[in-house]
Amino acid sequence: MKKYVLFLGLLSGLVSLTGTTSSFQPTNTPTAAVRQADVIIYGGTCAAVTAAVQVKKMGKSVIVVSPDKHLGGLSSGGLGFTDTGNKEVIGGLSREFYQRLYAHYQKPDAWRWQKREEYGNKGQGTPAIDGNNRTMWIFEPHAAEQVFEDFVKEYKLTIYRDEWLDRSAKGVQKKDGVIQSIRTLSGNVYQGKMFIDVTYEGDLMAAAGVKYHVGREANSVYNETHNGLQVGVFQHRHYFSKDVSPYKKPGDPSSGLLPEVSAEKPGVNGSGDSKIQAYCFRMCLSNHPDNRIPFPKPAGYNADRYELLARVFATGWRETFDKYDPIPNRKTDTNNHGPFSTDYLGKNYDYPDATYERRKAIIKDHELYQKGLMYFLQNDPRVPADVHEAMQQWGLPKDEFKDNGNWPHQLYIREARRMLGVFVMKEIDALGKTDVPQPIGMGSYALDAHNAQRFVKADGFVQNEGDIGVHPDKPYSIAYGSILPKENECKNLLVPVCLSSSHIAFGSIRMEPVFMILGQSAATAAVLAINNNVTPQKLPYDKLKDVLLKDKQRLTL
Repeated sequence: MKKYVLFLGLLSGLVSLTGTTSSFQPTNTPTAAVRQADVIIYGGTCAAVTAAVQVKKMGKSVIVVSPDKHLGGLSSGGLGFTDTGNKEVIGGLSREFYQRLYAHYQKPDAWRWQKREEYGNKGQGTPAIDGNNRTMWIFEPHAAEQVFEDFVKEYKLTIYRDEWLDRSAKGVQKKDGVIQSIRTLSGNVYQGKMFIDVTYEGDLMAAAGVKYHVGREANSVYNETHNGLQVGVFQHRHYFSKDVSPYKKPGDPSSGLLPEVSAEKPGVNGSGDSKIQAYCFRMCLSNHPDNRIPFPKPAGYNADRYELLARVFATGWRETFDKYDPIPNRKTDTNNHGPFSTDYLGKNYDYPDATYERRKAIIKDHELYQKGLMYFLQNDPRVPADVHEAMQQWGLPKDEFKDNGNWPHQLYIREARRMLGVFVMKEIDALGKTDVPQPIGMGSYALDAHNAQRFVKADGFVQNEGDIGVHPDKPYSIAYGSILPKENECKNLLVPVCLSSSHIAFGSIRMEPVFMILGQSAATAAVLAINNNVTPQKLPYDKLKDVLLKDKQRLTL
């Protein structure tokens, strides 16, 4: 029987693991391969690229096993109006990503649909184009994707795309708490000394048997204030500010509920549940006549599912375009705004643990909902004339997402699984009120959670719940222990995206620049653990800190 040997170099006295390839024989392809590297990275997000670059820079071999064909996740998938907070705490390869975008937009040919001086340089709190620091924080999806592909080319990264982890019992082979290999649905096997899960879903983490949480913890679990249910708490403008009836016949419960309203009672404030904040696509739209495509009428379109929005308009609400945030070349990063918008409330609760088939259906459902919303705004007679006229100026850009019908290839998975690791980042930590142990990066954005449900109040009117936006006192450090599973669960896995955090703390940590920071730090720890023949959990922090600082990561204020 054919044998393979994996040299792990993890623990003193643990030199190799031996197994048979017979258990890895592919079921659906005759050309399955066994591929080896020091570090195996699973996922195609922005953190995948920074992690892979860091491994290469430290002299080790690395393979990125990406279920995605396009690299970058949300950073190249429509989220171009970067959620940054305090930009001074963004260092290392994360900052280099934004510096490369700055270099791109210094080129005259980058401004195809708009003159550079017409752009206006609008960012979040600071200029989009920061000449002093040579950074660009606001960008088009295709420009971001090109930066990631440039990293791949320059560092000669090995990427296997459209490779999906086999999430069955055969997908992850472990021995004595050490991952020996992972297998994809194609039958290919990837062997490594260290593994890094950079997916938004935490699929490798879960398949490896690491404990995790889905949903909102009760405030009592970590002595928090803004976790759990938050009925009647309105910290953004994403709620019904005026009375709107949720019934098909206004004021008549016997007529039944309108679409997109739950019949469930919301629950008790401060209590935990399994609900998660809403997902949406961050649409890139264009208002240039030569680069826009009218919103198509989606399959199965039913205008009545947007009746609730028509009633919001009837109250006089006129904030439709408040989150059509401008990015270069007369485009937008279009995000949710208001009581009824692109966030698809209550339709993602089962996504984190769902099968690939079920996730695909959820993603398609989100796409049809959002395309239908755009078509409704552009065409339905119930939409006020001023909104209708303004919507006629917008469409999907011809030069973005060309292989996906000009629609974003990545759904905004704001939150899925969250690991229960060595250290749990909590509300008090993300508010900058503590000194966390062994920092490996920083965050600074508000504790930002979107609505999780839409329900009928006791007075018979509709309302949303779950929207939180609390600003930290100052930028905060993120603990090394938050990307580490407990050692008795897995000894050679790091999780920088679905990291160990409470729901509300994750509301701040979950920003794309932070994921790039943590991806780089995770890779640094993985390589140092190999070099020092220890598990990541036993890696001396001083060794890690020295390399992170040398690589210009920001660890503390």
